[in-house]
Amino acid sequence: MKKISGNKLLVKALKEEGVDTLFGYPGACTIDISDELYKQDFTKVILPRQEVALVHEADAYARSTGKVGVCLVTSGPGATNLVTGLATAYYDSVPLVCFTGQVSRHLIGNDAFQEVDIVGITRSITKYGVTVRNREDLGRILKEAFYIARTGRPGPVLIDLPKDVMGELGSAEYPETVNIRGYKPNTSVHIGQLKRAIKMLGRAKKPLFLAGGGVIISRANEVFTKLVEKTNIPVVTTVMGRGAIPTNHPLYIGNLGMHGAYACNMAVSDCDLLFSIGTRFNDRITGKLHSFAPNAQIVHIDIDTAAISKNVQVDIPIVADAKDAIEKMLEYVEPNETSKWLEQIESWKEEHPLKMKEKPIMTPQDIIETINRMFDEAIIVTDVGQHQMFTAQFAEITQKKRLLMSGGLGTMGYGLPGAIGAKIGNPDVPVISISGDGGMQMTIQELGTIMLEKLEAVSSRYEELCAKSEQPDFYADPQKAAKLLREKNDLEPIVAAYTAYNRAQQEMDDAEELMSDPEMKELCQQTYSDAKAEKERLYRELQILLLPKDPNDDKSVIVEIRGGVGGEESALFAHSLFRMYSMYAARKGWTVELLNYNETEL
Repeated sequence: MKKISGNKLLVKALKEEGVDTLFGYPGACTIDISDELYKQDFTKVILPRQEVALVHEADAYARSTGKVGVCLVTSGPGATNLVTGLATAYYDSVPLVCFTGQVSRHLIGNDAFQEVDIVGITRSITKYGVTVRNREDLGRILKEAFYIARTGRPGPVLIDLPKDVMGELGSAEYPETVNIRGYKPNTSVHIGQLKRAIKMLGRAKKPLFLAGGGVIISRANEVFTKLVEKTNIPVVTTVMGRGAIPTNHPLYIGNLGMHGAYACNMAVSDCDLLFSIGTRFNDRITGKLHSFAPNAQIVHIDIDTAAISKNVQVDIPIVADAKDAIEKMLEYVEPNETSKWLEQIESWKEEHPLKMKEKPIMTPQDIIETINRMFDEAIIVTDVGQHQMFTAQFAEITQKKRLLMSGGLGTMGYGLPGAIGAKIGNPDVPVISISGDGGMQMTIQELGTIMLEKLEAVSSRYEELCAKSEQPDFYADPQKAAKLLREKNDLEPIVAAYTAYNRAQQEMDDAEELMSDPEMKELCQQTYSDAKAEKERLYRELQILLLPKDPNDDKSVIVEIRGGVGGEESALFAHSLFRMYSMYAARKGWTVELLNYNETEL
């Protein structure tokens, strides 16, 4: 049988597993893998600016598509830069397979250059981690990695690849099946337990569904909504479970816990049955455990056996995938009489509605409600902080609008790279990134990735108004906090720096297109030569935008020239470019107008 290198087998495995996108940052110990990746065209390689952001991009790609996110980084600092992202994915049950380069086997343990025990470092924040010691084990380990990442409770897997193992020749066979003796995830629903829970549900006078992130992960939103409507039982969600049912549904109350609504917390305190699906009952929703749902019997459905009765003792445990369990429930449940219970909940909503005080200035609620009105379909990605909680409270999440965030770990810096990963995975869906001042700066270098990949995203940055709202509870000295907040950063010049060259390059591409027309070539030759010679200077000084005059007419164009500081030469250059666009448009039968040409600025 033909033998191939470990590098070639890895690339073959990616294709077999259907990996169409890989987030990678090259280095010495993975350079041969990179060479093999660039010889194929099935898997697209995304090159972020740094590994910390790279893993968040793979994370959001996985959350938004349902696929496994795949990372490739080099040894040492490249590998350790993944740690926070791995923990983020582990807490939020995101399927990732991360490949890390490693020094050759004879150097492991000798404090070699860029050698770290990354498997040991990440053991508590990955589902599985292993260093490949033998070339003949590589195919099996790769197959197991993808299987473990996506089955059971999803999570990150780390595979450490020594450079000499990957260069060694071995079998080209990639396994078709997996048989791991110590890992047999549950794939069925215990009908006896489920029927007990349904019987308890039917007897309850004040039943309440609690939906967590597990409903989202299992893609059970639609069947869960059917269950809620069939039983007529109200719903509260965790922050990670928001969107399990459309937030504008009449049976949806809101989020519970410390960042939740009054009516939600009152409903949990007063219900006689809490039917929980896909949540681990963490401290953000329970508060003091002895006072959580004091009057309720508790049913808990979760894919992870270890999560059941870990924090809150439950009456009926059911180990199952959320979607499988809900589909089975739909076969047996009957409508509940909950009219009085719903009236009580409605009175709590009216007594303490979830809204911000009206102010003469714009509030976070105003911003988010504007987003709600503007977008019928979107993926909203938040960073971590007060803006995240405002979004979780006020954002309208429906079947076409989804919410992504770092919930369990609360990782600042997730927002911008998360939006990039979501956009790469969903190129036809609008992506909105909502970040605070601090989180934005933690991964702001990813603006370069946006430019490189030519992505379109809407970014909203919250500053003082969010942080001030935290002062009474979280700042010991509010006056000192206010001083720190006043010393905020102006990020616009940074954004401009990342976008300037990209804009210049786009305009050069437009000029290249003009020159491909033989009839225009002679006419535009001098202007084109000037553009090429002067682009580094003049394109930073001018913005020349092609805007549709009428959204329904792609042949009606407005050319907008925004001034810089280039003086007369720049003005002449702007006129030349406008003439080029005008002449080209005339030959194509387009109508062109010049808008906002300001000679004083030029």
